[in-house]
Amino acid sequence: MMTSTTAPITMSTLANSRTICSRCVMDTSDPDIAFDTEGVCRHCHGYEQQVLDQVRVGEEGRRLLENITRRIQAAGAGKRYDCIIGVSGGVDSTYVAWMVKKLGLRPLAVHLDNGWDSEIAVSNISTVLRKMGIDLHTEVLDWEEFKDIQLAFLRASTPDAEVPSDHAIFACLYHTATKFGVRHVITGVNTRTETHLPSAWSHGHFDYGYLKAVHRRHGARPIRTFPHYNFYQFVTGFRHTHETLNILNYVDYSKKDALVFLQSELGWRDYGGKHFESVYTRWYQGVYLPRKFGYDKRRSHFSSRICSGELTRDFALQELNKPTYDPRLQEEDCVYVAKKLSLNSDAFKAIMTAPPRRFQDYPSYEERMRSLWFKSAMGAYQFVKRHILRRNGGKPAWS
Repeated sequence: MMTSTTAPITMSTLANSRTICSRCVMDTSDPDIAFDTEGVCRHCHGYEQQVLDQVRVGEEGRRLLENITRRIQAAGAGKRYDCIIGVSGGVDSTYVAWMVKKLGLRPLAVHLDNGWDSEIAVSNISTVLRKMGIDLHTEVLDWEEFKDIQLAFLRASTPDAEVPSDHAIFACLYHTATKFGVRHVITGVNTRTETHLPSAWSHGHFDYGYLKAVHRRHGARPIRTFPHYNFYQFVTGFRHTHETLNILNYVDYSKKDALVFLQSELGWRDYGGKHFESVYTRWYQGVYLPRKFGYDKRRSHFSSRICSGELTRDFALQELNKPTYDPRLQEEDCVYVAKKLSLNSDAFKAIMTAPPRRFQDYPSYEERMRSLWFKSAMGAYQFVKRHILRRNGGKPAWS
């Protein structure tokens, strides 16, 4: 249990008075937030539990990472690659690429080109992978199809306008792994710096049922080539065919230290903000969410790093009083996004001013999983599975 000597703080400068966590900087712009009697939010308490469950550093982390490495090498013996890594040109994925080479693994780097990469991101990917001798597979999306999906999400008026990119990225990782016969997918997910994101701010990233429902209602052309999860893959998370590993959870990872190391050792260039390697993501996080919904994702990013000890709360509060990024660049990005998505000024304004909606306003795989038929089917599956295990002496039929 965390304690604090400070009561929740109310920021009177906000149009609507908001209560802020006494430990981090998450506030009541998260409609589902709750505080304990010391003013500490549920995200901070969840952070402690997630770190306890998922993060292993020091000697234990080193030993587990050695075991993981041996397992990956054994599974990939005789194959050209023994693991798949995603690369975006950002800090976390670039550091993961360096780590897997240091561990002696043979990765294939996978990058999704959705048409929004910044020049710095492209340069980072090319420079770093060339220096480390890592092969790159780039999946280029059909731009007109992807544009139609992005427009559908903007017209849907939910805060989930990055779902199409995130969904395609992870689907592409697993589909590429299947193509090359690779079992292990290594990601740049890092529990200590990515724990404070409210569901209300972003939801349904792996839910193709949600994506299809939004597109059916607001899209204009059929989806033919977009990489995606089917319902079975959504339910199982590809666990029957692939193993996902978040190796940053096994080292004492500091984003601040990683920035310095990547710049000095690998020629990596900073792009100015978390996930700002994509122009669309920069606009989405720095303009779309704050202006349309009142959500500032810097609160989530800062809060995780406060809990990890990388930032002080005072520093984060000072940064939150500044614009999300250069206001002139914000306006340039608005013009660029509108032009690239073929939106005139009236259409762009309509998107920015439409009443907000929620994930729950659209059908989804998640909703299907709550249905009686699905629960009945899962009950029958578990019954049959237990019967097979008993018959086989505890071994699954496929072993």
